[in-house]
Amino acid sequence: MTEDTTGRWRGWRTAAEEALYGPEGFYRRPEGPAGHFRTSVHASTLFAGAVARLLCRVDEALDKPTALDFVDLAAGRGELVTGVLAALPAEVAARVRAYAVEIADRPVGLDPRVEWLPEPPKGITGLLFANEWLDNVPVEVAEVDSTGVPRLVLVRQDGTERLGEPVAGAEAAWLARWWPPAPEEGLRAEIGLPRDTAWASAVACVDRGLAIAVDYAHTRDTRPPFGTLTGFREGRETAPVPDGSCDLTAHVALDACAEAGATAATAAGALPGARLLTQRAALRALGVTGARPPLTLASTDPTAYVRALAGAGEAAELTATGGLGDFGWLVRSVGIPDPLDEL
Repeated sequence: MTEDTTGRWRGWRTAAEEALYGPEGFYRRPEGPAGHFRTSVHASTLFAGAVARLLCRVDEALDKPTALDFVDLAAGRGELVTGVLAALPAEVAARVRAYAVEIADRPVGLDPRVEWLPEPPKGITGLLFANEWLDNVPVEVAEVDSTGVPRLVLVRQDGTERLGEPVAGAEAAWLARWWPPAPEEGLRAEIGLPRDTAWASAVACVDRGLAIAVDYAHTRDTRPPFGTLTGFREGRETAPVPDGSCDLTAHVALDACAEAGATAATAAGALPGARLLTQRAALRALGVTGARPPLTLASTDPTAYVRALAGAGEAAELTATGGLGDFGWLVRSVGIPDPLDEL
């Protein structure tokens, strides 16, 4: 990056966009996201297995189409789509068209059945699954000044901040609707309008099926007063510095995204409405419970007992309160009954 960029004041959205996705951005680095943080996909193969079962439910709801799409949005290095293909029954896998959507180059050795794309395909019939995507869609940050006015936060490449102009226009309207800060100096909010737009665009790619976003999330009643913008580098949380050396992430106002996605889906002819679940509830509905195996198995089949015990530990991590289990699942059904409607 140039010296001019280093010293220039910019809004967080522009700064993060370049730091994450620019020519030398964090998400173009060879080690990929897994080199710096651990998602549910990396925590256990049980997660991919659950998504595979969900895809089978979507397949049933679609009456087993000749071609069943699975779109892994923000695919990293293809870990989830690889795991889903491996976990599918052979009859379903034979009909699946698998897509991985990511800005980085296609990984060497990726399953040749997977088509690598920079953006989602149109006309999806199947499941679009976006795991920890929206938290990396850059947004502006607002901070309340000494007079009680929310102002845009400007940042330099070294992470130094100062306040800019008052929030105005569509961004001010979004704040008033979704995250109205109290007039107390220092309170902060992340303006999630670009995420609403991104999610609506993703949902609009689905002709029939299901679109799901999984992420760190909050709703209007639980907005954090000082925002959530942070960084991750080599497995550790760190200060958010937009220089390309670390991930930049902020929790997602999934309730705002839900409304935007509902508008897009309704325009495409789908029934209105979307649902927010915890990951804990969604995975339990898909058979990931964390229940310990019966002790009797230890005496009748010790190897199976140890294997089942390890699986229970992994399931417990995926559904843990205060951890991955608290993630939000935004579920949008398009033209089919909701496969998770028992929740």
